[in-house]
Amino acid sequence: MYEKERRVAIEAVRQACRLSQTVRATLVSEETMAKKDKSPVTVADFGAQAVVVSALLAAFPGEPVVGEEEAAELRTAEGRSLKEKVVQNVQAVVPSLDEAGILAAIDHATCDGGSTGRYWTLDPIDGTKGFLRGEQYAVALALMEEGQVVLGVLGCPNLPIDPRKPDNGKGCLFVAVKGEGAVMRSLEGSTERPLAVTAVTDPAQASFCESVESGHSSHGHSAQISERLGVVASPVRMDSQCKYAAVARGEASVYLRLPTRSDYEEKIWDHAAGWIVVKEAGGEVTDVRGEPLDFGQGRTLRRNKGVVATNGRVHGQVIEAVRKVLGM
Repeated sequence: MYEKERRVAIEAVRQACRLSQTVRATLVSEETMAKKDKSPVTVADFGAQAVVVSALLAAFPGEPVVGEEEAAELRTAEGRSLKEKVVQNVQAVVPSLDEAGILAAIDHATCDGGSTGRYWTLDPIDGTKGFLRGEQYAVALALMEEGQVVLGVLGCPNLPIDPRKPDNGKGCLFVAVKGEGAVMRSLEGSTERPLAVTAVTDPAQASFCESVESGHSSHGHSAQISERLGVVASPVRMDSQCKYAAVARGEASVYLRLPTRSDYEEKIWDHAAGWIVVKEAGGEVTDVRGEPLDFGQGRTLRRNKGVVATNGRVHGQVIEAVRKVLGM
């Protein structure tokens, strides 16, 4: 099932990754970093969304997309320079797209999601600060049916193909289809390798993965959870849904995204693709209370708090520790 969807999604994410790599190489400089100028990632965000959405609409006309960006800013006089950069970078990847088509594709991603029908959800550049630092970020695309994730593709341009040999090439695609398992391939290759989570059963032996930014996940609580479980290894910190990929391919056994605000609602595009990649690799993903993630509530996971992804074998023990530390 989903053969066409899988093929189209892989190529769309691959093209968006190429665009993001070009933007990163040409627009990010020591000067933009010193000024904390986020315009390069804005160009990449708009551009990647245009590339992916236009590819989806060409293959599946009119299908709804839940996305982050809209083109209103690019249509203003102040946004003209930004628009020109977006158009230039998109056309370098998809020459057939004109300015009107690019803006229309960006504006198409306004679906509110929900528990009925079929729609896609897209995070064009997941991990803004990782992108700017030249570290980890992802292009994350998932297909939803009746509020359930049925297909996911994660493009991770800076992730080492072999984590044991980080100097032997970067750029990975992670692909999962419901009931068919998860695979990894290099960003430019076609050979697919099945993914499997770790076989660790003792949480003390588990490697933990968490966000670089403490504003995204409470590092203090993570340290307390690790201590309670007897974990000795230092946490691996990286941006974006690359953390899901790390769990899916056995690079880490646990990923914690712990709430930093009581009112924060996780966005579905930040988790859908990563969720199915881990699940299809044999892992488990819930919120911090051990409840399944409910993707059918609209644009956010409003019924959930935080996220815990594991190899499945240590999930119960990790959730127990999380609940105790968070006082739940």
